[in-house]
Amino acid sequence: MTAAVPDLTDHLGYWLRQVSNHVSQAFARKVAAKGVTVAEWAMMRVLYETGNVAPSRLADEMGMTRGAISKLAERLIAKSLVVRQASATDGRAQTLRLTKQGARLVPQLAALADQNERECFAHLSDRDRAALQRILRDSVARLGITAVAVD
Repeated sequence: MTAAVPDLTDHLGYWLRQVSNHVSQAFARKVAAKGVTVAEWAMMRVLYETGNVAPSRLADEMGMTRGAISKLAERLIAKSLVVRQASATDGRAQTLRLTKQGARLVPQLAALADQNERECFAHLSDRDRAALQRILRDSVARLGITAVAVD
């Protein structure tokens, strides 16, 4: 006798992944039209708030490795959206900051995020949206997730 195997659709994780994939892929297409990836957008958004920041602090804040931050920074530097400069207080240390072009792009990308949110969740009432957000935030906290979602 074989054990019963539940259907994929019996798992909440299946439905979360379905929605997550759709939302993420739709947003990735939108930001790609502006020449950046979702990971680059996430880094730019953090830099928009923090200003000049050491790559190590950025890695901590985003929950990413320093190597991953370095690769993202290199891509954004090549696109003239971020600059790396020597720290004013420690010549060995470096900081990252948005260029003027990068700073102008962030609000445009944020508008795309808002548009994507409306397109994907407009069918939810304000109450349902708030409940879903509360449940997901609670799950993130309970699971100890600290990294910025970029994939």
